[in-house]
Amino acid sequence: MNGIHEFCCMHILLIAATSLELPDLFSDDPDIDMLITGVGCPVTVYQLHKRLQIIDYDLVIQVGIAGSFQSSIKPGTVVLVKQDCFADLGMESSGIFQTVFEAGFAPANEFPFSEGWLINQHPMLEKLPMEKVKAATINKVSDNELQKQQWISKYAAQIESMEGAALHYVCLQEKIPFLQIKSVSNWVGERDRTKWKMKEALENLGAELIKTIQFIRSSNS
Repeated sequence: MNGIHEFCCMHILLIAATSLELPDLFSDDPDIDMLITGVGCPVTVYQLHKRLQIIDYDLVIQVGIAGSFQSSIKPGTVVLVKQDCFADLGMESSGIFQTVFEAGFAPANEFPFSEGWLINQHPMLEKLPMEKVKAATINKVSDNELQKQQWISKYAAQIESMEGAALHYVCLQEKIPFLQIKSVSNWVGERDRTKWKMKEALENLGAELIKTIQFIRSSNS
């Protein structure tokens, strides 16, 4: 597949970690299926791969909330992830973290990785109007300032989530087009949930998802 125009009469799979993150907007759409994978990479990899062995999809879209590392990406902002990584897969000693690639335990450019990143190179990304970002997928979300600075320094990531890299990994391996759409609910490290913009983030996520599917479908008409 070379572009959006090839997605005629698409069968789309929408996935999210929790039902809270997946708006029930397409339950009557015969061309769209929905899957709640559960929280974290292990269950996301398993549930997504299991579904893809049963049904052939033309496009997988993962939606969810995320934390922002960058002041320009404020809570309530919806972004499209261009590249992601398993940010905490590695070894840490005396406050210094090495990825499995840096430590020599895995080749950084062995498919589907490119310099340790999982990159969505499908041309349709450039046709969608959302800001494209780098993400760090982390298994343990915390308010540790040292950890936050490690992720910023090592990856220059703009957002943090817990399942994005799993989507990229599975879909790249299976050669299925995919999109990762995330809505920022909070600043990374902000554990005071009264300061989170969860409601706004979810509302904006649903609105952007509708526009994205409409845009892709209209491009095929």
